This record gives sequence, C-alpha cells and structure tokens, in this order.
Amino acid sequence: MKVYRNFEEIDYKKETVLTVGTFDGVHKGHQLIIDRLNRIANENGWRSVLLTFDPHPQIVLQRENMKPIKLLTTIDERLSLFEKFGLTDVLIIPFSKEFSRTPPKEFVKEYLVEKIGLRKILIGFDHLFGKDRAGNESLLKDMGAEFNFDIEKIDALLKEGEKVSSTKIRNYLELKAISEVNEMLGYNYTVSGIVTKGDGRGRTIGLPTANISYNEYKHLPGNGVYFVKSIINGEKYFGLANIGNRPTFTNSLKTYVEVHYLDFNSDIYNQYLEVEFLYFIRDEIKFESKETFLEQIEKDKQKAKELIKLF
Repeated sequence: MKVYRNFEEIDYKKETVLTVGTFDGVHKGHQLIIDRLNRIANENGWRSVLLTFDPHPQIVLQRENMKPIKLLTTIDERLSLFEKFGLTDVLIIPFSKEFSRTPPKEFVKEYLVEKIGLRKILIGFDHLFGKDRAGNESLLKDMGAEFNFDIEKIDALLKEGEKVSSTKIRNYLELKAISEVNEMLGYNYTVSGIVTKGDGRGRTIGLPTANISYNEYKHLPGNGVYFVKSIINGEKYFGLANIGNRPTFTNSLKTYVEVHYLDFNSDIYNQYLEVEFLYFIRDEIKFESKETFLEQIEKDKQKAKELIKLF
C-alpha cells in the first residue's frame, strides 16, 4: 500500500475512483465503501484512492469548552486497517485551520479534479465536507456534470435496525458493550502502545502487568476489567486488562491501561503491544485490603480461563 502525505507526492491526473473521509474506526460501514472502491477500480482499470486527514479535523477545530475528542483509531491504526482491507493508495492531508477554510468547490476542482484526476467519487450516507461543511451530494452532482466525474452514494449499513457509525461505537465503548463494539467494527477493538515501566507494585504482589502508553486521543473502553488477547513475539496470549484509576492503591486522576497475561512472565518493556478487547468482566472496584484485591483477581483469572474456550 502506498501512503502519500500531501497532494504533491501523488501522481497527477491519473484516472481515479476516490473516497474522502476520516474513517475513524474503519468499521463495517467503512469497509463496504472500501470494497466498492476497489471493485470499481478493478472494473475500469482506474486507480483507487482513499483520502483522509491527520490530525483528525475535530481535534484541530475543537473549541475550548468542548468535551475532549476521543478517537477509535490513531492514524497508524487506520493505515494498518486500510492495508488489511485491500487499499492500494492512501492520501493523508495534513489538516489545519487554514485548510479547513477551503471552500468545497475549490477543494473539488483544484485538488480532486485537477491534481488527482477524479473520475468517480464514493460518499457515505452522511458525507459533508469543505468550509462550514457546505459540501454535499447536491454540490458534487453539479460539479460532476461540469468536470465529468460520477458520484455514488453508499447507504448506511444497518445492524438490527440501527446505523453502524463511529459515534454509535464510541457510545458502546463507554457502556463497556465490547461485543456490540466488535460486531460493528468487524474486528476486535484494540488499544496499542509501548509497554512502559510502572511502579512495580504488580510484580511485588505476584501480579506482573504491562502498562500501555496509549495515544492521548484514544477512546478507551469504560473503566473496568476486560478479557483480552495479544500477539507477543509471534505467540497468542490471553489476559486481563484493567482500565481505570487504581482506586485501591493510588486513586489517580490518570487513566491507566494495565494488562496481566496468563502463563506469561517475560520482560516486554519498551515493546510495542496491541491489546485486543474481547469481553467485559466487571467494573473497577476499590478494595478494602490487598488480600481482598488478590482474592478477586483469582476469580477474574478463573473467569478468563473459562472464556479462552470461547475465543
């Protein structure tokens, strides 16, 4: 998969079928668009290009009084998923406040038509773009007639009557509804990062954990204990992940992601780790003593061992 970081890097005026969006989560609805994009390219002998943005536009345009933006996927995670789902060309536009002021007509004419060579554009059911999000299906149809490109709208994907969307998945994450999250994604929700040294408390009580240094914009599942898996040095390991503030020991303002792997005791500090969330076990609890904490952990481990049979 080729990744271009600006318009100057991509070959100009090459017949192209294109889609534009943030594609946060690369969920099943996004996968429909990607699949259709590739099929159109193959049928016509065109290039297929997915155009996305980094940073995420909401991060750049966020007002001070707004709730912090949290994303399902970092740009690196999105790129990995794009490649997994068969994309060959991805164009990442550096998003800025200046770029956000680009009028929709200028964006389409000067960038998509004159630089990329647009022949067909695929849009999602709720697609808006350009300054003040004034670009819509109607504008694209008018410009398509003028500049000789077609528009195809992909309807929303429904799951049990509700639209699959990044917003809906974020809501399910907050509710700790991991099964629903993974069903809408079509893969297991993942938190990734470098394993960093913690305070060493886990190892002293016989519960070594990997502390994951995650991206500041990453949307974490709600606080609690989860059944997870990771591939470490080519081998699959299951474990327990705690997301929370360590109420029993420190009651920190920071949210930690700490993973204890079953039947694993190697040093993985400074390694990059991907933690796949499979099942919600329980809420985070403040225990009265270290002994009651360890008793509950043994119950959690037993639950995890039972769940391995299902995954």
